[in-house]
Amino acid sequence: MKQHSRQNIKVINSIDELFTMIDISENRNISFHHHLRNGDYVLNYVLDKYKRENINNINLFPSAIFPSYTSILDLIKNNQINNITTNYINGPVAEYITMNGLLGKLIMQTHGGRARSIIEGRNIIDIAFIAAPYVNTFGDAVGYLGKSKCGSLGYCIPDSIHAKIKVLVTDNLVDEKIINPEIIGKNIDYILLVDKIGDTKGIVSGTTEITKNPIGVKIAKNTSVLLNELGLIKNGFSFQSGAGSVSLRVTKDVKDIMIKENIKASFFSGGITKYHVEMLEEGLVERLYDVQCFDLEAIESLNRNANHIAISSSRYANPNNVNQIIKDLDIVILGATEIDYNFNVNVTTDSHQMLIGGSGGHSDTASESKICVIVSPLIKGRIPVIKEVVTTKTTLGKNIDCLVTERGIAINPLRVDLIEKLKDTKLKIYPIKELAQIAYNFTNIPKDTIKRDIIIGEVEDLTYEIIDHIYKK
Repeated sequence: MKQHSRQNIKVINSIDELFTMIDISENRNISFHHHLRNGDYVLNYVLDKYKRENINNINLFPSAIFPSYTSILDLIKNNQINNITTNYINGPVAEYITMNGLLGKLIMQTHGGRARSIIEGRNIIDIAFIAAPYVNTFGDAVGYLGKSKCGSLGYCIPDSIHAKIKVLVTDNLVDEKIINPEIIGKNIDYILLVDKIGDTKGIVSGTTEITKNPIGVKIAKNTSVLLNELGLIKNGFSFQSGAGSVSLRVTKDVKDIMIKENIKASFFSGGITKYHVEMLEEGLVERLYDVQCFDLEAIESLNRNANHIAISSSRYANPNNVNQIIKDLDIVILGATEIDYNFNVNVTTDSHQMLIGGSGGHSDTASESKICVIVSPLIKGRIPVIKEVVTTKTTLGKNIDCLVTERGIAINPLRVDLIEKLKDTKLKIYPIKELAQIAYNFTNIPKDTIKRDIIIGEVEDLTYEIIDHIYKK
């Protein structure tokens, strides 16, 4: 073990060595981040120690849970985990919890809600294990350098400040100074050296390519025309779209309008992809505010572009942060598993109550943006996207403004201003129930899911309001 003079950070070489210095049984509230996504090795490495030591009453605070996080499943089956608080969950852990529940409960927060909860002390974390691809001997760290680089470390920055014990886990320790570190060494207690923190190939989880499917192309075209007719694509506008194929097609179509009309945006925010980077480097947008990189090109851009700015989840979406980015967001493009007659959106479960995701920044950006547009095929896998009541509320309908499908558009009746602006449009605008009926003509009306009376979790808004419950299947 070595000590470094600036702030007495201990550098250790194994998880076993760490727990010779601190009591594992006294540190059962544990957090992790997911910037390495399905390529992360750190979570399993740490939790295997808790499994070997047979530590019970564990409370987990991972920012997200991916299929590769197999040690969580082992600990749940061993009855060693009480509660899990996260923003997103899929894969075997999600399936097991849906069918069996937890000893305690599952709490599904938003990205902004998680940051706020940690900062305000509602999520009390004993140890934050922070996978950090590039660390210096003073405990400063960034995510966009190193052999396991993952890009922005935005989701773990609150943990690195407010957890009782902060451990950087790295496979790349250097002596040189780091300019503008994301993680500040004065907050760090230990640096844990390992052979490898993850596989960068796992960062690209799911599609990050623009759709060529005719349905997706039509949805994107309808969306870009809608935004343009509403006068939202103008100099200085701000924009966020996800990494889904349809959302990326919307980004491309918006880009085409910007080039044609000589328009420059002020900023793009959220998860960043190579397509957003291209627009920055082509001078179409002034800044990218990046809380999470979705591909390797975005990671490289953070290192070379001064106006590609890594930010914390608190600055991104904490409603109590005075510098919150998304409060200045004009347009956000989001997806949906289901949407109902009241415009409530579900991206937490499928129509059969199986956990498949979670809000992430969905509810955050819908709440704060000037216009929130849901893009989705009208029918997915022979199931209508529109239901009378969604299976699980992820984002409240009061914050959703438009639904765009390949067969038409529905505008939330609360947005009288948008309806007035579109009174002369050639776009196909329907009340949402009529749009649903178009789908039902092909599929018939879907049967409502019969919910069992066993609650296994809850969906928490960024305001701390419990907006829905998750039921055992």
